[in-house]
Amino acid sequence: MSETETTTGHRISVTVNGAVREEAVDDRLTLADFLRERLRLTGTHLGCEHGVCGACTVLVNGDAVRSCLMLAVQADGTEIETVESLAEDGTLNPLQEAFRRNHALQCGFCTSGFLMSVTAAMREEPIRDEEHAREVLSGNICRCTGYTGLVKAVLEADAERKDTAR
Repeated sequence: MSETETTTGHRISVTVNGAVREEAVDDRLTLADFLRERLRLTGTHLGCEHGVCGACTVLVNGDAVRSCLMLAVQADGTEIETVESLAEDGTLNPLQEAFRRNHALQCGFCTSGFLMSVTAAMREEPIRDEEHAREVLSGNICRCTGYTGLVKAVLEADAERKDTAR
């Protein structure tokens, strides 16, 4: 048995929202369950548990990932960002504020997944227009909002980001 293996799985080391965490995990534990149950980061929601709805989206090394489809052992050595990382000292970040202002959430179940997917997309490239915003949002499912507020929020947050970059 190697030094990273345990009798029930493996020891992993991950950086979650800036903090290094070392844990022994079962080989079958999903990243979503690790974040929610072990680390008590319950902003990551579990919806379909098949990678379709996007509610469990987190960033792994900057990429949007469905945490219900990734095993915790696969995350060993990575940097993970959850929705809890977005607000700073209780102050919402510009994207979260845009969601609030544009009524881009209702029940809130899907919100964390949308926020993380959009965060990854905005870091990659500017959101060009409404069509591009809809494309960015298309990987997540919302049953409440009708997406109009979501599109407005994404465009507003990206415009604000461009303004502060100047």
